[in-house]
Amino acid sequence: MKILVYGVGGIGGYLGAYLLKTNHEVFFISRGKGFKSIKDNGLRIISELGNINLDNINIVDKIDDANLKFDFVVLAVKLYDLKSVLGNLQKLKYQSFQILPFQNGIFAEEEIENIYGKENTIGAVAQISSYIDEKNRVIHKGKLATFFVGNYFDGYYSKKLEILTKDCQSIGLDLRFSSNIKEKLWDKFIFLSAYSGMTTLSSLSIGEIFSNKDLKKMFIQAMHETFKLSEILGVKFRYNPVDLWIEKIKKMPFDMTSSMFLDFKNKKKLELDWLSGNIVVMSKKLKIESPVHKRITEKIKDS
Repeated sequence: MKILVYGVGGIGGYLGAYLLKTNHEVFFISRGKGFKSIKDNGLRIISELGNINLDNINIVDKIDDANLKFDFVVLAVKLYDLKSVLGNLQKLKYQSFQILPFQNGIFAEEEIENIYGKENTIGAVAQISSYIDEKNRVIHKGKLATFFVGNYFDGYYSKKLEILTKDCQSIGLDLRFSSNIKEKLWDKFIFLSAYSGMTTLSSLSIGEIFSNKDLKKMFIQAMHETFKLSEILGVKFRYNPVDLWIEKIKKMPFDMTSSMFLDFKNKKKLELDWLSGNIVVMSKKLKIESPVHKRITEKIKDS
């Protein structure tokens, strides 16, 4: 199979490095400094699970009318670039690929379905803390690196996707096929919206936040606000995700922080409107309160 990795940041770079260990053909698209660095120096992963150094990567910085028939597109760009990237993908001659959007939030799948249809829309969730450092290396914090994929819409099933997950498991990439991907998407969103917002608002790590009684309470309340929203929207959980995340956080690296905080610190564009901001907008439409996410959104925008 042919796989295109669009965006070679913390998630795209990590996934792409492992996909190159399979027998599938893997191509990359990046831009700017990232493209030049990988073109010149290869792809570098720094991880407790094992460092990876790969040279001679198939990478380009733009899509033309490429005469390649991809089976999958791994989408690993920021949410604010989503619409332009989906537009760029339409330049490809063959468009029978399925898209795996490893992005934050609960926004990408609906956008993909509008253009490429339900049969090509896959739900995808990355559970990993990774980012690009000043040397354009992928830095993976901790040992958690689990990825979930599954058919987003009921009534659609991709045998090809299930085969891909098995191939990835065989080479050490923990890519799992999920029959309830919406649960996985909202599970992550419940944590990530609070995590990104609170680390950026406070300029503190996850460990520092949970060492402060008031900030810890605020973080947990933010998760409850998103959980309540998911329940109103009909997402079915087989467990209480907030309780589970509180236990998971105890095992996370004390100094772990979000990519949004790193972007904020480096004065880059933020995904705030697709995380806490999106919760505020949806809550308002459904006439429920989300005071913590409202405070996060307003304070960060005022900073």
